[in-house]
Amino acid sequence: MTNAASGDKVLPGTPDSGVWVVLPTYNERENLPLIVPAIRASLPEAHLLVVDDGSPDGTGDLADRMASDDPHVQVLHRAGKEGLGAAYRAGFFQVLAHPDASVVVQMDCDFSHDPDDLPRLMAAIDAGADVVLGSRYVRGGSTPDWPFRRRAISRLGSLFARTVLGLPYRDLTGGFKVWRREVLGTLDLERLHANGYGFQIEMTWRAHLEGAAISEIPIVFRDRILGSSKMSGAIIVEALLMVIRLRFGRRAETTRAADAGPG
Repeated sequence: MTNAASGDKVLPGTPDSGVWVVLPTYNERENLPLIVPAIRASLPEAHLLVVDDGSPDGTGDLADRMASDDPHVQVLHRAGKEGLGAAYRAGFFQVLAHPDASVVVQMDCDFSHDPDDLPRLMAAIDAGADVVLGSRYVRGGSTPDWPFRRRAISRLGSLFARTVLGLPYRDLTGGFKVWRREVLGTLDLERLHANGYGFQIEMTWRAHLEGAAISEIPIVFRDRILGSSKMSGAIIVEALLMVIRLRFGRRAETTRAADAGPG
């Protein structure tokens, strides 16, 4: 079975149902058997889609075995590593192909995003939010394990994006989010090409432009215990340049629309 949007191979699994968690992996063999049961304990009725980018450490094979033992787990196999944004886009396409999927969660596999926080984020959806951001930078949120340099880069990145794009949200670079299907389905995912920080910023920005009700819920973001980080300086630079392109691209679109006048 293949994903029609991307041609990626997907392992058949359970019928369509409710809440889906999209979990990108690359060399997460140590974390995967720990994070999946933790997510299942926090959201027992949820389905998980593991999106593996051809991990050389065998993460994809392990995911297949877990899926064969748990009907709530599916696996999307991609040919190789193309970045976090590409993995999420492929996962979103796959989940949106399930007509009964109503809520989509995106989170990391390395326990930086605590599965115990999932009920709180879901409660914000139940209260009326269209998008929920797990936020490190609202009251109650924190990054206790980060050195000063990393904390400064992340905070300044969010501040830069907020200022340039005119957004009110304090944490624009985080990746722990919950989406109503109706909002995620309105975003033109095929137009998104950024990865890492840039992907997270652009997704929230486009949801904001669509008029989505976006809530920030405090989370404690801890450094991964097992494995190594995939973040790089190139991804940070990409995000900063993308923010500028978004801002001036939007201004150009507005100018063209004004010049065209009423239809």
